[in-house]
Amino acid sequence: MLGSVCYITPASQGVRDGLTGAHRRAITVSPVPEPTATDLDASAPATAQPKPVRMALGRTADYLGLRRAGASRPGRDSTGDYGLAVAKLHGDEGEVGPLNREESRRLLKIRLFGATGAVLVLVGALGTGALPVLQNPLAGARVLSLPSRMWPTALTFSLAGTVILVLAWLLLGRFAVGRLGVDVMKGHTPKRRMTRRQADRTLLVWLLPFVVAPPMLSKDVYSYLAQSEIAARGLDPYSVSPAAGLGIDHVFTRSVPNLWRETPAPYGPLFLWLGDGITHITGEYIPAALVAHRALALFGVALIVWALPRLAKRCGVSPVAALWLGAMNPLLILHLVGGIHNEALMLGMMLAGIEICFRGIDSPERLRRPGSWLPSAAGWLLLAGAVLLAASAMIKIASVLAFGFVGVALARRWGATLPALRHAPPREYWQRSKRSVVALLGSAGLLGVILGSVTAAISLGTGLGFGWTTTLSTGDVVRSWMSMPTFLSVTTGRIGVQLGLGDHTQAMLDVARPVAQVIAAILVVRWLLAALAGRLHPVGALGIAMGTFVLLFPFVQPWYLLWAIIPLAAWATGRWFRITAITVSAIISVVVLPTGAGTRGFQLAEAIVAAVLLVAILTALFFEEMPWQRRRRAKADVAESVGSVH
Repeated sequence: MLGSVCYITPASQGVRDGLTGAHRRAITVSPVPEPTATDLDASAPATAQPKPVRMALGRTADYLGLRRAGASRPGRDSTGDYGLAVAKLHGDEGEVGPLNREESRRLLKIRLFGATGAVLVLVGALGTGALPVLQNPLAGARVLSLPSRMWPTALTFSLAGTVILVLAWLLLGRFAVGRLGVDVMKGHTPKRRMTRRQADRTLLVWLLPFVVAPPMLSKDVYSYLAQSEIAARGLDPYSVSPAAGLGIDHVFTRSVPNLWRETPAPYGPLFLWLGDGITHITGEYIPAALVAHRALALFGVALIVWALPRLAKRCGVSPVAALWLGAMNPLLILHLVGGIHNEALMLGMMLAGIEICFRGIDSPERLRRPGSWLPSAAGWLLLAGAVLLAASAMIKIASVLAFGFVGVALARRWGATLPALRHAPPREYWQRSKRSVVALLGSAGLLGVILGSVTAAISLGTGLGFGWTTTLSTGDVVRSWMSMPTFLSVTTGRIGVQLGLGDHTQAMLDVARPVAQVIAAILVVRWLLAALAGRLHPVGALGIAMGTFVLLFPFVQPWYLLWAIIPLAAWATGRWFRITAITVSAIISVVVLPTGAGTRGFQLAEAIVAAVLLVAILTALFFEEMPWQRRRRAKADVAESVGSVH
């Protein structure tokens, strides 16, 4: 509540702040009654009425921790309310036993059920996938080209396979986070969980069909090929578009969507350098280049699978639960692997870098060798993790946001605290806040030097320079309904057209998008302060900041949601977060249609009806006993036992 005050209570009445290990700090608060009107009148003259603008600026400064607090009262919780509400998303999860024999049998059925869905998606993608315009390896094949000649059937297989994969993921959640309607809703820990080996095997089986599938749900990979070819020819991909650099009839340009043929590359120099290497190996042979880029995506997924459970364990969350929500998410399987997106590599390198950094930060060992400026083993881990993190930003710039939260964690290790910065009296400010200021400046300086050095080394070493800094807004041409400022602007513009006021959509976009980015920046500062105050673990604060960034981003693709879901999977255990993340992931996975060709309305309707029937038939075959059938049989067994007694 605005204007409330918090007091420290005995440790026995404390509340958890969402941190573990070196970041855990007990912060205990309890609300204080609101001051009465008499108290307010006695403390301020009746004529002193603050102006609205001044009041708004003051509240904003206080919200960000930039305004010096007044005289503190004894026992006041000087960390403020940073992250108190969001910290409720986290709760430590205890270890539970493995699955029993019956549950393991059900797990095997679910694994095979999901694999069947993945195979159906593979078969459907032979017709509905984003196949190349030229050098189509399926053209002329007697059997493999059948789905491309039977579009409604291929669409049916794609829809049915996607739904089955999503259903299998939801069913598997019972053995990772518990039953959605009981354990998750009530915040209970499941009685038993599948083991890490069972989760890894399930993910591997579900991914295998996508390894050999054609690109699906997106044609971005053909832009990768064209921009890499431009770099391989010695041209600047940040100033030359595929159409201008390669020609409109080039084998790569022909497969690039019209929207991106005239736009330069928006990706980092490290990614284009890797693409340049692939081009030198595969030449202009599209199938081989697609296999190589998918290998990069799979390498990124492997890094996610390695780092995510370890970060979850560091945050006190079940590694299997984090793996299920993050790495086994249908959005990751369908889009990052099936769609061959470079976000897989970016996220994998980011998470791996964060984990390696925290191995050094959380180590009891000093970061420097005694009596020397050389790093210790923990110091080398910190440096290696920071280098990997900086390299991930050279794949796609979004991961640079993680540097702020790693920096906060390092500053807290060196003694930085928010109260020392916010509540020290002016005359004693430097004396009381010196350690915190030095820790924050030292952390920012060290990580800033690493980020700048790696960025300069990659930009200059690849020969691509710093042109990538001028093309970061290339994607603004997309009007995505998942972007909050874009959705509001487009909706307002259409309402204006209906009211006869004219189409002012672009004007609304020009205003709403910058304002949304400013709001996002303010909120990111808020989450940084929450991590500095000790309310949130830096991994959780990063996930929340990524979610804020995505929602207010000018353009959002479905797989961008993984930027927030995957880090939060390692920290957030709150029931509403998991329910929301599960629901959004399932819905977005199903509603995003294949993009291989234009679909007429009657074809889509026929495919949906056929897909529903196919899903029902396969579900009945895999699960001979439905839940309602088990309940009916249980009632019959009870009635029979009662009858035998009488």
